[in-house]
Amino acid sequence: MEFILLGIVVVLVVLGIGIYNKLVALRQNVNQGVADIDAQLRQRHDLIPNLVSTVKGYAAHEQETLESVIAARNHAASGSINSADEQTLRVALDKLLALGEAYPDLKASSNFQELQRELSDVEDKLAAARRALNAAVSRYNTGRESFPAVLFAGMLGFEEADFHRLDDSEKGVVDQVPNVQFS
Repeated sequence: MEFILLGIVVVLVVLGIGIYNKLVALRQNVNQGVADIDAQLRQRHDLIPNLVSTVKGYAAHEQETLESVIAARNHAASGSINSADEQTLRVALDKLLALGEAYPDLKASSNFQELQRELSDVEDKLAAARRALNAAVSRYNTGRESFPAVLFAGMLGFEEADFHRLDDSEKGVVDQVPNVQFS
């Protein structure tokens, strides 16, 4: 009888350790996804001063637009990244990129074109990082809510993870030309 009880305890301990280790691995994947998004946002923030500097040479009298982009970039990069700051930055960037349409010399500048390509590449990587994060969150939440993990997850401190949602500045803007008015 003692061996059966000891066997059950050993099986429960091994099961608990396995569940814990699996949940830790899944949570680490979620944390990695968040870090990947943060890295792409920082890369976007690092490109902006170069883009503004290039535009300054061609559109110096668009000072208000240039200042709003830099202010939005500085605010978004100053601390914890939130969707309101990123939305403000996205709108300011759209206005800055629209200047390329108003200034043919700027649009023809190889430096401006290269910076636009880099920014587009960063945006693509950012979208991929967000998809990867959402997949990791889905796997984590599924693992956390599956039986028998659901019995232990709460006690072990594994909280439900949130999916990364696109903010309004990111929905449906891929093929749209921004409406920019300088008045």
